[in-house]
Amino acid sequence: MAYKNLAIIVGNMGKDPELRKLENDNYVTNFSVATTKSWRNSEGEKIEKTEWHNVVLWRQAAEYCCSYAKKGMSVMVEGELQTRSWEDDNGKTVYRTELVGREFNILTPRDAKAGEGAKKKGSAKAAPAQSGSEDLVFD
Repeated sequence: MAYKNLAIIVGNMGKDPELRKLENDNYVTNFSVATTKSWRNSEGEKIEKTEWHNVVLWRQAAEYCCSYAKKGMSVMVEGELQTRSWEDDNGKTVYRTELVGREFNILTPRDAKAGEGAKKKGSAKAAPAQSGSEDLVFD
Protein backbone atom coordinates (compact mmCIF):
# COMPACT_ATOMS: atom_id res chain seq x y z
CA MET A 1 0.00 0.00 0.00
CA ALA A 2 1.41 3.40 -0.95
CA TYR A 3 1.04 6.04 1.74
CA LYS A 4 0.87 9.71 0.81
CA ASN A 5 0.97 10.89 4.41
CA LEU A 6 3.91 9.08 5.98
CA ALA A 7 6.14 10.29 8.79
CA ILE A 8 8.86 8.37 10.62
CA ILE A 9 10.32 9.66 13.87
CA VAL A 10 13.29 8.17 15.69
CA GLY A 11 14.03 9.68 19.07
CA ASN A 12 13.73 9.34 22.83
CA MET A 13 10.51 9.08 24.79
CA GLY A 14 9.91 12.16 26.93
CA LYS A 15 7.86 10.40 29.63
CA ASP A 16 6.44 7.02 30.54
CA PRO A 17 3.35 6.32 28.42
CA GLU A 18 0.02 5.97 30.23
CA LEU A 19 -2.68 3.64 28.94
CA ARG A 20 -6.27 4.89 28.85
CA LYS A 21 -9.32 2.75 28.17
CA LEU A 22 -12.10 4.55 26.32
CA GLU A 23 -15.85 3.97 26.62
CA ASN A 24 -15.83 1.89 23.41
CA ASP A 25 -13.24 -0.48 24.96
CA ASN A 26 -10.43 0.86 22.75
CA TYR A 27 -7.06 1.69 24.30
CA VAL A 28 -5.06 4.82 23.56
CA THR A 29 -1.82 6.35 24.74
CA ASN A 30 -0.27 9.75 24.07
CA PHE A 31 3.36 10.60 24.65
CA SER A 32 6.11 12.80 23.27
CA VAL A 33 9.28 11.88 21.43
CA ALA A 34 12.32 14.17 21.38
CA THR A 35 14.59 14.39 18.35
CA THR A 36 17.84 16.33 18.61
CA LYS A 37 19.88 17.88 15.83
CA SER A 38 23.44 19.02 16.52
CA TRP A 39 25.97 21.01 14.53
CA ARG A 40 28.97 23.28 15.00
CA ASN A 41 28.67 27.02 14.47
CA SER A 42 31.28 29.21 12.78
CA GLU A 43 33.21 29.48 16.08
CA GLY A 44 33.35 25.68 16.39
CA GLU A 45 30.89 25.53 19.29
CA LYS A 46 28.52 22.58 19.36
CA ILE A 47 24.87 23.64 19.05
CA GLU A 48 21.92 21.34 19.76
CA LYS A 49 18.27 21.85 18.96
CA THR A 50 15.60 19.51 20.31
CA GLU A 51 12.16 19.16 18.71
CA TRP A 52 9.25 17.52 20.57
CA HIS A 53 6.74 15.42 18.64
CA ASN A 54 3.30 14.39 19.92
CA VAL A 55 2.50 10.71 19.31
CA VAL A 56 -0.79 8.79 19.57
CA LEU A 57 -1.03 4.99 19.54
CA TRP A 58 -4.27 3.00 19.53
CA ARG A 59 -5.44 -0.48 20.56
CA GLN A 60 -2.78 -3.19 20.92
CA ALA A 61 0.02 -0.82 19.91
CA ALA A 62 -0.96 1.38 22.86
CA GLU A 63 -1.01 -1.65 25.19
CA TYR A 64 2.37 -2.86 23.90
CA CYS A 65 3.92 0.58 24.27
CA CYS A 66 2.66 1.00 27.83
CA SER A 67 3.84 -2.48 28.82
CA TYR A 68 7.41 -2.18 27.55
CA ALA A 69 8.42 1.40 26.72
CA LYS A 70 9.73 3.81 29.34
CA LYS A 71 10.92 7.40 29.52
CA GLY A 72 14.30 7.88 27.84
CA MET A 73 14.09 4.81 25.61
CA SER A 74 14.96 5.15 21.96
CA VAL A 75 11.91 4.43 19.80
CA MET A 76 10.78 4.60 16.19
CA VAL A 77 7.22 5.54 15.30
CA GLU A 78 5.86 5.35 11.77
CA GLY A 79 2.48 6.76 10.93
CA GLU A 80 0.63 9.73 9.57
CA LEU A 81 0.52 13.34 10.66
CA GLN A 82 -2.86 14.67 11.74
CA THR A 83 -3.76 18.12 12.99
CA ARG A 84 -6.78 18.58 15.19
CA SER A 85 -8.26 21.72 16.67
CA TRP A 86 -10.54 22.71 19.53
CA GLU A 87 -11.56 25.82 21.41
CA ASP A 88 -9.96 26.44 24.78
CA ASP A 89 -11.74 27.91 27.82
CA ASN A 90 -11.18 31.44 26.46
CA GLY A 91 -12.75 30.65 23.08
CA LYS A 92 -9.38 30.64 21.30
CA THR A 93 -8.82 27.95 18.66
CA VAL A 94 -5.93 25.65 19.59
CA TYR A 95 -4.16 23.40 17.06
CA ARG A 96 -2.15 20.27 17.75
CA THR A 97 -0.27 18.19 15.20
CA GLU A 98 0.22 14.54 16.17
CA LEU A 99 1.89 11.50 14.67
CA VAL A 100 -0.78 8.79 14.73
CA GLY A 101 1.37 5.66 14.78
CA ARG A 102 0.85 2.68 12.48
CA GLU A 103 4.07 1.04 13.62
CA PHE A 104 5.92 1.36 16.93
CA ASN A 105 9.40 -0.06 17.58
CA ILE A 106 11.52 -0.03 20.71
CA LEU A 107 15.15 0.48 19.68
CA THR A 108 16.76 0.48 23.14
CA PRO A 109 18.32 -2.93 23.91
CA ARG A 110 16.89 -4.89 26.85
CA ASP A 111 19.91 -4.38 29.09
CA ALA A 112 20.23 -0.61 28.49
CA LYS A 113 19.90 1.80 31.43
CA ALA A 114 17.18 4.00 29.89
CA GLY A 115 13.80 2.66 30.84
CA GLU A 116 15.08 0.06 33.29
CA GLY A 117 11.60 -1.46 33.45
CA ALA A 118 11.79 -2.54 29.80
CA LYS A 119 11.43 -6.26 29.34
CA LYS A 120 11.86 -6.71 25.61
CA LYS A 121 12.83 -5.14 22.33
CA GLY A 122 10.18 -5.41 19.65
CA SER A 123 7.47 -3.73 17.70
CA ALA A 124 3.77 -3.51 17.04
CA LYS A 125 2.23 -2.43 13.78
CA ALA A 126 -1.19 -1.90 12.34
CA ALA A 127 -2.29 -4.03 9.40
CA PRO A 128 -5.51 -3.43 7.47
CA ALA A 129 -8.22 -5.92 8.34
CA GLN A 130 -10.79 -7.21 5.87
CA SER A 131 -13.49 -5.05 7.45
CA GLY A 132 -11.48 -1.92 6.74
CA SER A 133 -10.61 -1.33 10.39
CA GLU A 134 -7.11 -1.80 11.74
CA ASP A 135 -5.93 -4.84 13.69
CA LEU A 136 -2.44 -5.06 15.06
CA VAL A 137 0.16 -7.67 14.21
CA PHE A 138 3.17 -8.22 16.47
CA ASP A 139 6.60 -9.06 15.05
